[in-house]
Amino acid sequence: MKLLYFAWVRQRIGLAEEEVTPPANVLTVAELVEWLRSRGGGYAAAFANPAVVKAAVNQEFARPDRKLAPGDEIALFPPMTGG
Repeated sequence: MKLLYFAWVRQRIGLAEEEVTPPANVLTVAELVEWLRSRGGGYAAAFANPAVVKAAVNQEFARPDRKLAPGDEIALFPPMTGG
């Protein structure tokens, strides 16, 4: 699956995007974030508080319990404000 990182998530990880193959037991957005956090370093810093990280799956906002598929594109980003 393809991961896209934005704003301070990208800054902490040091990548704008990457292709990953998570373990078979990673089935949801929340489990993906937990798996990424377990990778240590910048990932641990970016996902230290998973509640503040938002996600979009295939360009649609997604809740933490959203199921994932191998070909999905997942964007991870902080909350945004606008006007």
